[in-house]
Amino acid sequence: MIPRYARSEMTRIWEPETRFRIWFEIEAHAATASAQLGIIPEAAAKRIWEKGSAAVFDVKRIDEIEAVTKHDVIAFLTHLAEHVGPEARFVHQGMTSSDVLDTCLNVQLVRAADLLISDLDRLLAALKTRAFEHKNTITIGRSHGIHAEPTTFGVKLAFAYAEFQRARERLVAARKEVATCAISGAVGTFANVDPRIEEYVAEKMGLVPEPVSTQIIPRDRHAMYFATLGVIASSMERLAIEIRHLQRTEVLEAEEYFSPGQKGSSAMPHKRNPVLSENLTGLARMVRAYAIPAMENVALWHERDISHSSVERMIGPDSTVTLDFALARLAGIIEKLVVYPENMKKNLDKLGGLHNSQRVLLALTQAGVSREDAYALVQRNAMKTWEQGKDFLTELKSDKDVTAKIPPADLNAMFDLDYHTAHVDTIFRRVFGSA
Repeated sequence: MIPRYARSEMTRIWEPETRFRIWFEIEAHAATASAQLGIIPEAAAKRIWEKGSAAVFDVKRIDEIEAVTKHDVIAFLTHLAEHVGPEARFVHQGMTSSDVLDTCLNVQLVRAADLLISDLDRLLAALKTRAFEHKNTITIGRSHGIHAEPTTFGVKLAFAYAEFQRARERLVAARKEVATCAISGAVGTFANVDPRIEEYVAEKMGLVPEPVSTQIIPRDRHAMYFATLGVIASSMERLAIEIRHLQRTEVLEAEEYFSPGQKGSSAMPHKRNPVLSENLTGLARMVRAYAIPAMENVALWHERDISHSSVERMIGPDSTVTLDFALARLAGIIEKLVVYPENMKKNLDKLGGLHNSQRVLLALTQAGVSREDAYALVQRNAMKTWEQGKDFLTELKSDKDVTAKIPPADLNAMFDLDYHTAHVDTIFRRVFGSA
């Protein structure tokens, strides 16, 4: 985790103190369930809870023990015994380390998902507000970076809203898929731990029992989780790149908010750069990069190995912390995005009305001209506009082959911008409902 790209609420999920507290809760809940089943004394389970709850787990002390044991869970259990006393012998009854590690990881991933869902909700709210604000703000649509036909800036933002709504649904599903618990013992057979203990711990930790866990929770669940984060990052980058393009000097249809006192360049005082969007492009690359090792973690040896462990110690915190920061930054960009409708109109008019070429093409075909001939008629006039700066409508009116099929008055009507935005309400109803 890089502090520059981290927010405290998410980083706390991954701090050693949080991890050890979750480990304790798993062990203590298992002890309570064992006591209820008559496996260990009720007094022992009670003391484990009392002493462990009051304990401040010393990370340095646990590290010292692990330096000797070379085993993190044993180091923790040894430190826990220092707090609990003789009753600590009833801790970890029939369990294996993966029961604690995997269940804890899934608790952390669920908590992280909850924060990320909240981040998406903020972003969705910002996109919806700005979409309705610019629902009818005309702008040129581009394909291949080249002027195509008009759209509205609100439709652009509605597109992003729909994309991130899908992202939210995927993340909710990924959260559900990873929210499983394993307290099944060595190789997952429950030989030394009653399955009812797993059910009890799962309920208390907000999880569900893993149907079959070998000795670990299957990693296809985690692969889907991290892949979902990668897809969200890709959607984030798509929107960031859109903003970067729109902020280019030659375009300047929208711009990141430039705060008082902000500096754009150490050398050139005039600069106002899309640094936040560029930053998001870079962060998206990192979040996506974590999806591949998560997928490679699926293929483990037999009932378990630990080749996945080192990977998850990195990608768990790094991917969730990075995406949390990035989504919050993107929401802030949208909330404060400066929009220039006058520049949108100016850019739309740069090509002398060429954005109406398809409408003229269709009208010619409806007037009886073959599509091939109609295309040639429109294109030869369009190229004059491209190459000589001519006005497209004027050229069409001067072309006798065109006016023989479409009267000049009808051509005038074909250059009405409202034609291109007639179905904006339909799009908004599909995206936002009837609100």
